Amino acid sequence: MTIRCKVKSIESLTCNTYKILLHPETPVEFKAGQYLMVVMGDKDKRPFSIASSPCRNEGELELHIGAAEENSYATEVIEKMNEAQTKGDDVEIDAPHGDAWLKSGDRPILLIAGGTGFSYVRSIIDHCVSQNIKTPIYLYWGARSDGQLYAFNEMKALSEKFDNIHFVPVVESAPNIWNGKTGNVLSAVIADFESLEDFDIYIAGRFEMAGAAREQFSLQKNADRERIFGDAYSFI
Repeated sequence: MTIRCKVKSIESLTCNTYKILLHPETPVEFKAGQYLMVVMGDKDKRPFSIASSPCRNEGELELHIGAAEENSYATEVIEKMNEAQTKGDDVEIDAPHGDAWLKSGDRPILLIAGGTGFSYVRSIIDHCVSQNIKTPIYLYWGARSDGQLYAFNEMKALSEKFDNIHFVPVVESAPNIWNGKTGNVLSAVIADFESLEDFDIYIAGRFEMAGAAREQFSLQKNADRERIFGDAYSFI
């Protein structure tokens, strides 16, 4: 369904990552973990995970867009959003999309994000908190450096407030003082869990990361391939 939106705000989270709040003209019903498409043209719709929770979005839709200079696919969307906000124009979205939403049940949850794939798992974890879900939740967030973990303090505070939430940041290049893990985020998960047989696993990041996760977790940690969810699996 195509919906017109006002661009309420654009906030820089890092040097090339932006938080965008959209105010749709009609409420958008979606599930935690779904995404929307920004309409750039008749045959050009670009997908971005909805970072807000469906039960706490207050009529707004939050996006986290990584737009490095070499990534014209995303930078063009940021430029469109800036222009619309400046002129007071609307942007169009097509929503909701995606089958990798939060499933019901009492299985422990493993959330894995690479970079701005965090927006996908943020919607899920925020929904779990708002619904008072008590099952164990493990969030592994991988990035090149700690500066790219733009919601580090938010996730750390959640893990300190709720006993069932465990936040594990993983960076490829660590600063001198670092309390998280260093290296590859999938390797960190494999090292930390003896078995993933009982888990529902949600993953967002590059397609190659999602593909590697499904193979490694199922072969090495007995994960159920049918309980590994991610939008990437609709395309690879």
